[in-house]
Amino acid sequence: MVRTILVIGSGGREHALAWKLSKSMPKKKIYAIPGNPGIAEVAECVENISISDNAAIVDFAKNHDVDLVVVGPEAPLVNGLVDELDAAEIKSFGPNKIAAQMEGSKIFAKQLMKKYGIPTAEFEIFDNPYYAKRYVLMKGAPIVIKADGLAAGKGVIVAKTVEDAVNAVDEMKTFGDAGNKIVVEEFMDGEEASVLAFTDGKTIVPMIAAQDHKRLLDGDEGVNTGGMGAYAPAPVVTAEIMAKVEEKILKPTIAALNAEGITYKGCLYAGLMIVDGEPKVVEFNCRFGDPETQAVLPLLKSDLVDVMVACADGTLDKEKISWSDKSAVCVVMASGGYPKAYKKNLPISGITKAKLSSNIFHAGTAIVDGQLVTSGGRVLGVTATAPDIHKAVNKVYKAVKLIKFEDMYYRKDIAHRALAIAPKVDDKPNFGTR
Repeated sequence: MVRTILVIGSGGREHALAWKLSKSMPKKKIYAIPGNPGIAEVAECVENISISDNAAIVDFAKNHDVDLVVVGPEAPLVNGLVDELDAAEIKSFGPNKIAAQMEGSKIFAKQLMKKYGIPTAEFEIFDNPYYAKRYVLMKGAPIVIKADGLAAGKGVIVAKTVEDAVNAVDEMKTFGDAGNKIVVEEFMDGEEASVLAFTDGKTIVPMIAAQDHKRLLDGDEGVNTGGMGAYAPAPVVTAEIMAKVEEKILKPTIAALNAEGITYKGCLYAGLMIVDGEPKVVEFNCRFGDPETQAVLPLLKSDLVDVMVACADGTLDKEKISWSDKSAVCVVMASGGYPKAYKKNLPISGITKAKLSSNIFHAGTAIVDGQLVTSGGRVLGVTATAPDIHKAVNKVYKAVKLIKFEDMYYRKDIAHRALAIAPKVDDKPNFGTR
């Protein structure tokens, strides 16, 4: 019986997780380390413990009789938090350190896929920038340059020209140890999708497919960001394609890890490119996506606590997971200047009214002198659900327009690909004022 839960993290993903977990257990206790002002509405936030301090987290969990620890960000997973929780016999949702290499090392993931025939882009690995540049000159552009390790979502550069690619190789040095080794891979031209999946190390169950909008500007232009919005379900992942994702990617990946002596439990995120009807892996992440989580979890009908416990206990095959047939859209409201320099401590207004129709997930907020203010580049994830994608888009942008802070920025075309192919309805999409 799960009576007390601890959520690790402070972003929009963690707010969405805490919110959904609170729906499963309204009379039970949720803690968050460190949490944020939005999470504080459903959990008790503990701000004096760092998410990188495994020992302090384990001690807290012991002292507060925590039954389940849900690890949101990738860094604590790669840092071995789950291993230390396991040693203390504390149940957790998330992969252990060796399994978290699926995100912690792009080289590990690419080599695993190559060894076991899991479809992905062709690639080469380099630890010497000179030879990486020679390879770029030989292959031409567009081409993709990736830092091997964690780089806060900034370690991937899609270079449209050879000159950009050469510069990208040099830029990998700015990521410290994460950029000591790099992956240079072919550019895949298709439509992206994200398929998150629950797994207990044996059984793997995909969630509803989503599509993230990583580019900063409308029309999928501009620089890559951590994600400017997402929607689910993503129509590019048809039933036929989802079957291929399961049979050619998800199940073989879990089998490959098992063959290597690795049991992967938690959420496996497959970032995909759909090329001529065939899914290929762009990247794996070892946790829920952000902002995909904000669009996917509102559509989950099953009890999230039960599903996470089944993943931890190895009983996922006995769990029936059901989903709503509605659509969900998340629009990220960001600080002007993001993903580069931006202002902080800007007062935020309008959330109370916006919450009447939509979920407002806090990603970069703080309380200063009793006032809710901005504290990060991605500030809020405004999410609406509705019977279809058109209605969900209309609903979410009406909520977005109610929220105000200085220099705020958001894309006006989230879910544009889905709208282009979805059946027409009476309501025309209203993307807000430009």
